[in-house]
Amino acid sequence: MIKAKNIELLQDERAQQEISRHRWIESEKAGQDIGYDKAAGDWLNLYSDGWLAYNKSVQEPKREAKKVVAEVKKVVKRK
Repeated sequence: MIKAKNIELLQDERAQQEISRHRWIESEKAGQDIGYDKAAGDWLNLYSDGWLAYNKSVQEPKREAKKVVAEVKKVVKRK
């Protein structure tokens, strides 16, 4: 069982890809497979906060743009 912060990220496919990459890198360093649980716990504890902050900053403009497009569509429909 993995005990780490931001554990809900295990459901995110993009985070899973990052964990797999981390597993590969750390396994290469160790000279053996460190396993998914160790890699996931390490990645969540070391990198998940930064990953979340970055992805939120990338996603926020997209959400705002979608809101603007929806508002424009409403105005156009009224005319």
